Amino acid sequence: MKYAIVESGGKQFTAVEGKVIEVDRMSVEAGQQVTLDSVLLLVDGDSISVGTPVVSGVHVNTTVVGHEKGPKVVVFKYRPKKHYRVKTGHRQQYTQLRVDSIEME
Repeated sequence: MKYAIVESGGKQFTAVEGKVIEVDRMSVEAGQQVTLDSVLLLVDGDSISVGTPVVSGVHVNTTVVGHEKGPKVVVFKYRPKKHYRVKTGHRQQYTQLRVDSIEME
């Protein structure tokens, strides 16, 4: 099995060919190609390549599937006996990337 650990938006994701990963929102349209160059680890069968900090000559080709919002997170602050109540919410926006290929130069 061939997979890579890539970094996008300060977070690390496991990229497996044919699978979909959710990264932080990117300013690209659906259907466009995106290349992720910061590959931290590459596993190809029995061979493992660990980067210092990135593996040189390896990049992951992906296609943007679409954009979506994550689950709603409700933040409720209150102080008892003071009548202090604040309720806010947040929904993180994500971009779905389908991993097309993991290429080595």
